[in-house]
Amino acid sequence: MEAARSALPADVAAITELARTAVGELGLLRGGPVWQLQDARVEPIEAGIAADVALRPDQGLAVVGTIDETIVGYGVSRLEALTDGSLLAEVSDLYVDPGARGIGLGEAMMDLLVAHAVDAGAIGIDALALPGDRETKNFFETFGLKARAIVVHRSLRATEQPQVPGGGDGTA
Repeated sequence: MEAARSALPADVAAITELARTAVGELGLLRGGPVWQLQDARVEPIEAGIAADVALRPDQGLAVVGTIDETIVGYGVSRLEALTDGSLLAEVSDLYVDPGARGIGLGEAMMDLLVAHAVDAGAIGIDALALPGDRETKNFFETFGLKARAIVVHRSLRATEQPQVPGGGDGTA
């Protein structure tokens, strides 16, 4: 049976393995290499997961998705105080093992994260979807999340230089 629940300290090892898989998977997507350098979990991942599982309700929430008590997904949301003192919930992690997708675990975990944000009095909830990851974007849109900012990027590494309009050599 599929279920979602708050994460427990005993879940840290299983969540850590899923987090490592998520970082590798997302790193392959468009925008993923910079995301890995800027926002992705870094080693020791287990310490960060343990800290997230230990969050107090006024700080955030970590959840897991299970099939027959086996953890196959996890999510983390943290509450951020805004300049006016209000709170914004930020989903930093939401991942389901590819073999367990499409059965409602992501939705069940997201329901818990949204309910926590509402209970905390947050004015909204944010999550990140990498460019071209339409499945993730569509998933978040089913929860009413819509783009409120778009980050644009240009690599300055020689091996990743895009063609520049007007000739490709930087001249117009």
